[in-house]
Amino acid sequence: MMHRNKPLTSRSTPNRFLIPTFLWTTLSLLSITNAMTSSSSGYFIGFDFGTSGARISVINRNNDRAIEIDNEVHSDSIVWQKSCDDADEWINAMHLLLSRVPTEMLRDTKAICASGTSASCVLVEKATGKVSRKPRMYDYDVGNSSFGLNAMDRLGKYAPSRHTAKARTSSLAKLISWHEEEHLYENDDGTNDNAEVLAHQADFLAMHLMSHGTSRKNYEVVSDWHNCLKLGYDVRKLEWPSWLKTCLSEAGISLNVLPSKVVSPGMPIGTISPSLASRYDISKDAQIIAGTTDSNAAFFAAAGTCPTFGVAVTSLGSTLAMKVLSKSFCEDADLGVYSHRFPAFTEEHEVGEAWLIGGASNTGCGVLRQVGFSNDELQYLSMEIDPTEVSPLEYYPLTKKGERFPIADSEKLPILEPVPASRKDFLHGILQAITNIEVKGFSVLGKLGASPALPTLVLTCGGGSNNDMWLQMRENRLNILTQRSENATERVKVRKAENTEASYGAAILAAATF
Repeated sequence: MMHRNKPLTSRSTPNRFLIPTFLWTTLSLLSITNAMTSSSSGYFIGFDFGTSGARISVINRNNDRAIEIDNEVHSDSIVWQKSCDDADEWINAMHLLLSRVPTEMLRDTKAICASGTSASCVLVEKATGKVSRKPRMYDYDVGNSSFGLNAMDRLGKYAPSRHTAKARTSSLAKLISWHEEEHLYENDDGTNDNAEVLAHQADFLAMHLMSHGTSRKNYEVVSDWHNCLKLGYDVRKLEWPSWLKTCLSEAGISLNVLPSKVVSPGMPIGTISPSLASRYDISKDAQIIAGTTDSNAAFFAAAGTCPTFGVAVTSLGSTLAMKVLSKSFCEDADLGVYSHRFPAFTEEHEVGEAWLIGGASNTGCGVLRQVGFSNDELQYLSMEIDPTEVSPLEYYPLTKKGERFPIADSEKLPILEPVPASRKDFLHGILQAITNIEVKGFSVLGKLGASPALPTLVLTCGGGSNNDMWLQMRENRLNILTQRSENATERVKVRKAENTEASYGAAILAAATF
């Protein structure tokens, strides 16, 4: 269950801003207006399609004038029977999960939203909506083929230095690589029924929700700021940049292959298809909402859609990842740092920007398994550690060579010596070292331009969030950094996130404008 006071603002500037009006279509504008003026009780469905399977969350929102309460009333998940790169299996999973939702919830469903893995994409026929080329997932590396290397050469020629779209796993690299392998079917004159268009995983699922069972002759792909970042979309100017247009033109690729609209995550983009509404007894007025990436959906799950500036989410899983809401944009592709434009949900008339800045280290809890700590050992040894005490051990815990953030060093070696005789002291040293990397990470984000320069609240997810001693240790170390900062005005709080499922975050996003 999530509680959110509304509106939530920072000390000086509201952190909700208007979505630029030139992005609205007439349908979407009417949808937003109706959503904001209608009763906000009802059910909201969120899907997340991940690497191991798919998950659904249904929330019920109850409103009064002071607080919103989002109760997760149904959740379910399935694992992939074949593989995560099978678009038919995505659709089958969606139908199976919908079929298991209680009928009374479906009948009062207001909106549905889906999240997918970042840079996972597929090519579809514009005339039929059918998949024309097999999906390429988030970790598909185009550099493993000569076609992909040709694509990277083109990107290197046109993309700005250190742009995230220059990564060998970006959706733009995959698009150009597809064309290098076999030229894309074009649609410049509107006469080619086989014309192809790129859809991210979340885009494809939203398209299915809106078009299933219809007899459309022209399928439109609507995408969102978050998914299109790695396709080269300029999230600051909210347009396809000139360098991208030139790059595609020189490669012989029509701009019509790109999504026809790129809108804010959380924006209504249509209604559920009559076929699906009838099949599952869902309200025919149920809105389909522009989605997001899985990691951003997890941020929404932990922090909601209206957090204050300085709220951060740290994931302490096998690796360490952090995101913080900032007033300013910053990026450094060498460090894997980039900024997602944060969506705005408001009727206020202030205009500004909010950015979700992220970085990820190769350190994390995977090291604890590698050196043989069991769950029981972690639990009872942690209870014996004093979080205020500083370990003399200076480790850099990695499971293998190479670090990406807060330092970029492909040759960085793990440092896990000397190993003390006491397992408690060994664990203390490792947890402190991971903590120090997190602290340095937030410091680096601040130096790159994050505003505020340091977080004010760090919500924690992943296995490490269950260790109360570690939460206190991290809070202590972050506040030592805060004391050294001239701009810090308050203590950092480190807490366990109440909910971190990306499907729950997608459901929160579905409800955001209601």
